[in-house]
Amino acid sequence: MRFVLRRLGFFVLTLWVALTLNFVLPRLMPGNPAEAMIANHKGVVSPTALKALEAQFGLNTHQNLVAQYFRYLGDVATGKFGVSLTTQPGNSVGRIVLDAIPWTLGLVGLTTILAFILGTGIGILAAWRRGGRLDSIMPPVFVIMTVVPYFWLGLVLILVFGVKLHWLPYIDSYNITDTPAFTWSFISDVLSHAILPAVTLLITTIGTWILTMRNTMITTLTEDYIRMARAKGLPGRRIMLGYAARNAILPNVTGFAMSLGFVLGGAILIEDVFNYQGVGWLLLDAVNNDDYPLMQALFLLITVAVLVAILLSDIATAVIDPRTREAS
Repeated sequence: MRFVLRRLGFFVLTLWVALTLNFVLPRLMPGNPAEAMIANHKGVVSPTALKALEAQFGLNTHQNLVAQYFRYLGDVATGKFGVSLTTQPGNSVGRIVLDAIPWTLGLVGLTTILAFILGTGIGILAAWRRGGRLDSIMPPVFVIMTVVPYFWLGLVLILVFGVKLHWLPYIDSYNITDTPAFTWSFISDVLSHAILPAVTLLITTIGTWILTMRNTMITTLTEDYIRMARAKGLPGRRIMLGYAARNAILPNVTGFAMSLGFVLGGAILIEDVFNYQGVGWLLLDAVNNDDYPLMQALFLLITVAVLVAILLSDIATAVIDPRTREAS
């Protein structure tokens, strides 16, 4: 229990620091978001219109920073992030973000989980049968693919399977002529649009899990307790999974939790290449349009997701290996 409480305390402290930085950094910039947006678009507005724009941004030049800070914390606690002024003008930032999250979770989230499961499994088998055919082919091939840029591989797949062969769609998350509905025709359309970006992410990320698991597994197999298990005549499958893999997987669990935390950030380049309307695409659009309320909400969302992932990773590691609780 003390272990969990310490981790929760760290989570709360870090979250407060992130919230504070999210409040302070935009206010350290010259002028304010409203003036920056007007200057960026070469617009000229009256003082009255400028004040109205500042109000939409949640700025109040008559309040001191302390009052603005506590108002900001209250708005965050109640989910009030203001309205988007450029990406979807007039729409609630919270609604825009909530609409984008399922697309990123469906694409990047599921692909990350699949890459972790397949990569970890291949790494375990490659290490267990070190020097075999699987160990000689799979790890080198996929590790080489990890250095291939996301966007380059995505463009190659678009050229081959989308432009040349016309096998798969490669723009948007679904056909814009379709009406979103829980029907098989719409679901199949969404799945077909997700194949190319998902394959791109899977190919370029699975190698990391294979290499990490294989190397850690090989080191674990040299431990004395593994030799003892072999000497006792325990079944090979039990030694591989119950002794070696269980201890070797700890670094991968931590890395997997971090990856899940960054899922909500989306694979920005992938979503941009395929024009996939997820959180990454939304963040890039907000940055390009100086949409400060939307940027603040997305940065905060990504930060909270990463902190939650780290917290769950610490708890999962403590469950798998009780020694970590004693060391903390």
